[in-house]
Amino acid sequence: MIEEIQSLALEQFLKNANYDENLVGTFDLPDSLVCNDGSLVTDSDMWQSKRRQEIVKYFESEIYGVLPEVKTPIVFEVLLSDENALDGKATRKEIAIYVLGDRNGPRLDLQLFIPNNSDGPVPAFLGCNFFGNHAITADPAITLNTRWMRNTPDSNNVVNNQATEDSRGSESDRWQAEMVIDNGFALATFYYGDMEPDHVDGWKNGVRSVPASRDSGAIAAWSFGLIKAMDYLENEVAIDSTKVAVIGHSRLGKAALWAGAQDERFAMVISNNSGAAGAALARRNYGETIAAITTLFPFWFCKKFASYGSQPEKLPVDMHQLIALIAPRPVYIASAEDDKWADPKGEYLSGKYAQSVYSLFNKVGIDSDSWPEVHTPVGDYIGYHLRTGKHGVTAYDWQQYLNFATRHFRNSK
Repeated sequence: MIEEIQSLALEQFLKNANYDENLVGTFDLPDSLVCNDGSLVTDSDMWQSKRRQEIVKYFESEIYGVLPEVKTPIVFEVLLSDENALDGKATRKEIAIYVLGDRNGPRLDLQLFIPNNSDGPVPAFLGCNFFGNHAITADPAITLNTRWMRNTPDSNNVVNNQATEDSRGSESDRWQAEMVIDNGFALATFYYGDMEPDHVDGWKNGVRSVPASRDSGAIAAWSFGLIKAMDYLENEVAIDSTKVAVIGHSRLGKAALWAGAQDERFAMVISNNSGAAGAALARRNYGETIAAITTLFPFWFCKKFASYGSQPEKLPVDMHQLIALIAPRPVYIASAEDDKWADPKGEYLSGKYAQSVYSLFNKVGIDSDSWPEVHTPVGDYIGYHLRTGKHGVTAYDWQQYLNFATRHFRNSK
């Protein structure tokens, strides 16, 4: 019933959404370099010690809420190790991570593919997946996730909110595991529902219920899972934990951005079609709006965010500042031409307007003066591309991410 109500509400918002650039209107963005007391940020030290923390607190109090506060280290155990995964190209591990350090508490199951032909620790991509680790490849040995999942009305992949055998490999196009391995990277992923099921009452069976958390949303819970998975990667000798890129698509792109903004251990952040409350500017009246997303998915955010639905100009931050929080680390933003709901141009502009902060570190961001044509990647420390097609992750996207990560990780110390 909840899914049917959401579907009807989404249909109405889609019908009324603006897709005309002439109707976007004018807007003023908050200045990333002006502190709350009016002082101007003049160097990177001042950004790191003062202004950055002010902006983080706004994103906590007005949009995502705070991450659970956990002082105990994670507890983990390797449940399975297969040295002949992906036709012998990789070693696949299944790792149970008890994120609160309690074997009776919340647990995420991390799946890790490590290239077999590496001479030492390798860089990695880490991200949440939508339909379980078994959906990444068709390998029948991968444990089938038994947690609650969103139904898939157009297939038999998830029936009665449970994954079926039909779902094996159903997300393989989105993850391109062999391409990642062939390029010398490891791939780590876990089902986002391990941290919190994606529905309004999901918090009752998620990390936000233990311990009782302050006002926060599901995106904070999923971000927390990414941070805890990073804790494990620091303990994995096969991974160069100084070169981990956190990646996410759609709502999980929002989670990746928030995780990367909070945790500076992530050496790179990648947002794929993250749209509203992700990479797209909130003040642009185009596609999905604050009013739409907080009506459809209020549980993703802290309660305060919905109050800006009719007045986004009152929001004390905008999403170019979320990108700025990642500075000076590399960040990549990707859009799809037909994904108008996610406001591709608004995603580009967030990257463009984050430049003022990257300049404090003498880093060049997006070096394009205008929104680029399709299949024309631009940028240095802030990368961006617009591809043809719809909302999703494609082999083209992954090739750009691999190129970007190879360039930056090769040149890093």
